[in-house]
Amino acid sequence: MNNKMPVTSFGWAIKQRLVELRMDQKTFCEEHNIPPSRLSNLIHGTRRAHRYRKKVAAILNIDDNDYKEASIL
Repeated sequence: MNNKMPVTSFGWAIKQRLVELRMDQKTFCEEHNIPPSRLSNLIHGTRRAHRYRKKVAAILNIDDNDYKEASIL
């Protein structure tokens, strides 16, 4: 059984931008002092993490307002 959470639209935007920058998630987190678990929360929508969402959106130049997710479990 697959227990993984699906990737949200904001999560896909993060992943796409990281690919464009040729950077993996671990390196991104280390360079910008973001806990890897928080980035994962943002990608999968398992936690709101507002502070990190704004920080990640600003760093990656993603318009946060374009990705309003459905309610979190």
